[in-house]
Amino acid sequence: MEIRRFKDEDAQAVSEVIRTTIRISNTKDYPVELMDELIASETPEAVLGRASWTHFYVVLDEGKIIGCGAIGPYWGKEDESSLFTIFVLPEYQGKGVGRSIIDTLEKDEYFIRAKRIKIPASITGVPFYLKMGYDYKNGITTPDEEHLIRLEKYREIR
Repeated sequence: MEIRRFKDEDAQAVSEVIRTTIRISNTKDYPVELMDELIASETPEAVLGRASWTHFYVVLDEGKIIGCGAIGPYWGKEDESSLFTIFVLPEYQGKGVGRSIIDTLEKDEYFIRAKRIKIPASITGVPFYLKMGYDYKNGITTPDEEHLIRLEKYREIR
């Protein structure tokens, strides 16, 4: 397994990883129609757009992209960042790939400079993020109007 920074030519494969994961993993927690809308929006162009303002990483297994994750500034703030687009193909889930993505993102400069890191998490992803040390923002454990659960982690800057 290898983790490296995203390259523009990865956009199609990353889009497919995201769409496949949503289709298989997230539909158990959300209405199919909502997931169909999300799948339709996760185009290669959307991936390229996100990669243009975040530090975006991909995970490869024998040259095949099997996962991804990104970190970026939270609304342009220097001391707050957010994790985005963390997806692992279903057949690789539970094998340490997600943990490797989080470890990579937590070594990135956007993480290191931040006092607080936020995650707009799917219902599906919450148990994983809780294991990674993130907690419910303001104690709210239910999805918001965007169908996401807001998580965060505080860290001390030295």
